[in-house]
Amino acid sequence: MLETRGGTRLADLWDEAKAATMSEPERLLYRSNLLGSDKRITNYGGGNTSAKVTEKDPLTGEAAEVLWVKGSGGDVGTIKLDGFATLYMEKLEGLKKLYRGVEYEDEMVGYLPHCTFNLNPRAASIDTPLHAYVPYRHVDHMHPDAVIAIAAAKNSKDLTAKIYGEEIGWLPWKRPGFELGLWLEKFCRENPDAKGVVLGGHGLFTWGDTARECYETTIRIINRAIEWFEAETGGKPAFGGEVRPVLPEAERRGIAERLMPAIRGMISGAERKVGHFDDQPAVLEFVASRDMEGLAAQGTSCPDHFLRTKISPLVIDFDPAKPDLDKTLAGLLAAVEDYRKGHAAYYERCKRPDSPPMRDPNAVVYLVPGVGMITFAKDKATARVSAEFYVNAINVMRGASSVSAYVGLPEQEAFDIEYWVLEEAKLQRLPKPRPLAGKVALITGGAGGIGKATAERLLDDGACVALADIDKGALEAAQTELAGRYSADLVRQIKLDVTSEADAADAFAFAAREYGGLDILVSNAGISSAAPVDETDLATWNRNMEILSTGYFLVAREAFRLMKRQKTGGEIVFIASKNGLAASPNAAAYCTAKAAEIHLARCLALEGAEFGIRVNTVNPDAVLRGSKIWSGEWREQRAAAYNMSPDELEEHYRKRSLLKRSVYPEDVAEAVFFFVSEMSAKSTGNILNVDAGNAQSFTR
Repeated sequence: MLETRGGTRLADLWDEAKAATMSEPERLLYRSNLLGSDKRITNYGGGNTSAKVTEKDPLTGEAAEVLWVKGSGGDVGTIKLDGFATLYMEKLEGLKKLYRGVEYEDEMVGYLPHCTFNLNPRAASIDTPLHAYVPYRHVDHMHPDAVIAIAAAKNSKDLTAKIYGEEIGWLPWKRPGFELGLWLEKFCRENPDAKGVVLGGHGLFTWGDTARECYETTIRIINRAIEWFEAETGGKPAFGGEVRPVLPEAERRGIAERLMPAIRGMISGAERKVGHFDDQPAVLEFVASRDMEGLAAQGTSCPDHFLRTKISPLVIDFDPAKPDLDKTLAGLLAAVEDYRKGHAAYYERCKRPDSPPMRDPNAVVYLVPGVGMITFAKDKATARVSAEFYVNAINVMRGASSVSAYVGLPEQEAFDIEYWVLEEAKLQRLPKPRPLAGKVALITGGAGGIGKATAERLLDDGACVALADIDKGALEAAQTELAGRYSADLVRQIKLDVTSEADAADAFAFAAREYGGLDILVSNAGISSAAPVDETDLATWNRNMEILSTGYFLVAREAFRLMKRQKTGGEIVFIASKNGLAASPNAAAYCTAKAAEIHLARCLALEGAEFGIRVNTVNPDAVLRGSKIWSGEWREQRAAAYNMSPDELEEHYRKRSLLKRSVYPEDVAEAVFFFVSEMSAKSTGNILNVDAGNAQSFTR
């Protein structure tokens, strides 16, 4: 039964009072955002919307009919007005005279820029002719799971007629492009009473004379499919029923935490990957079922699905009835290599003379029986969206196999979409990855001044960041701020007391589950104290050692364990202090703990080298702004040590430096970036002072 069965029907969200105040392009935007707000209607980046609008021609001043259509690569749920391509309908009609037949249809894409209205820089998509040639003012093309389940059924045409009668027609599978646009036009001319058409193996087209009519037709047609499936599949077990147990949540998460770094290490050769784990009910129902392996092997149907997920997933050899994770891990490399060989053979069978070179042959989707689904991609957002797409595919397979037989696209058709020359051209236009793209960092003390500035610096260059801190309130505030500025996909938070073995293990397991592993540890948790040695109590001494020495040991040990399982190396940076090299009065506990920290880093550099794990140290001094350790007694104590007021301390440190400059959290973050980037790829065991110059702390 479709996942939608448990909820309400799609709601009609159209607000006519609101829409009445809008221009026609604004109503198109409004309609698009409403449709894209519900993943039951269309997946992220999938589907298209359009409107034919009368505009004033900027050259002639006369009225011109202009097609507004979602531009290439856009998402209807989040699109803005500048995300639509605009093209002269008269010129689009003129392209029919240039069309040389289906074997030449790709060349028609090159003519679309010549049809641009008003110098709009937004590139038109391959779907433009599908909208242009439908003889209605408003057109929706959506990918609703319930309708694709009809489109992917063996008797798709008969089911369409049974559910919709003559209101919705049916066309067989055809790759999107100029020819399909002509097919849609012909269908509309021959069936003037139809409100839409199901495209075999693909999705749904609907149309109307007004934006509201088109929107309401789309919602109504999808709801009819949902209702029909509910009636037909009520009480029937999905996918042949459950034949293996679903493990408890804690066990599922634990298995993901072990599997993901191992997989990540095996597939991150040419490009570092980021992972996503999904164990929602729809996924668990599928991975526990009798028919899972057979359906998964058939591949996905909708082109949007397998462009994100590859044609089929890798099903991991794991028996939840008799869990043996060590056995699964031992066989994982062979399974990954077999998948690569299978993809290479698929490429060789199907390639054409002009096919692009074979891309990454690794799987995107990994199904773990009784546990869930793991996806890997070049970044977290893509991995998450790939999982969403495969859930769409699961829903489609559930529906189609419940009322008929599910049919994936023929292999050659699938290949021709995946390795389409036009798709390759779009990929080649993507911006170059940022230096830390695909890398995962964990930062202790992540909610403080240096920690948060470091997170920003790493996020700026594409890393995913797990913020770890003992201060839950500050942690939540830091995540909210950074997620708002970057992306919720890129920032996670976990409460961590670095002196706790259990907390340290949990933090790195969390990073493994959320992102697939770890590449960067920035050990930055801090504490401060100041007192003459004869007034330093044992508790203060021990607290400094616990946080600044033992705490750094515990998180570094977990990082080593995780990085060695990944087998892709890594970077560890300790945030120590000038005080680790240069003694200061009335700070014996702090200075000694920082010195231990620096020497621990040297020892770890020796041990990590053979595994490609680099360990370096940044020594800041007098970073007052934004620092939590300078907000309490430490500031007053250091001021007292120099016989001045706390407000004079920053100026004192500036004047004390050789360069007479203040040091800020961003300066320390820049040093961290140097040590975790390729710029320092041949450096380990080193110390970089960020103190504006202090002769006492020169390394010797």
